Amino acid sequence: MTRKTYNTPKRKCVVKTRLTEDERRAFEDKCATLSMSQSEYIRQAVFYSRISPVIRVTAHSEEMLTAVSSLVAQYGKIGSNLNQIARYLNEYATPYNALSGEVRAAVSDLAALKFEVLKVIGEAYGNDQAYQL
Repeated sequence: MTRKTYNTPKRKCVVKTRLTEDERRAFEDKCATLSMSQSEYIRQAVFYSRISPVIRVTAHSEEMLTAVSSLVAQYGKIGSNLNQIARYLNEYATPYNALSGEVRAAVSDLAALKFEVLKVIGEAYGNDQAYQL
């Protein structure tokens, strides 16, 4: 009797995990549905699946989110005040043309800074949490 030979690399490393009974049944059902061995299913999942990270908010990061939320709210208030000043300067444009342009530039810079803060927080904590500020 001759042994079958397979054209696969010799694998010596073993990876283990623990599952609940429900998880094990679901895993075995998926393998059976796909007509795939458990080893091959795990290999495919490890090397070809996209993993979505789970963001966990700890007490420390919750404090940071609150601080950033407060900062973004203050940016909004400052921007609102600058818009009111710009509107007033536009009404009396003749003596205040240069100042009016500076205020518009400041409003623009402030808006850009606000969205940059939101972008950084979004990258660090996930977009859902960043835009809930």
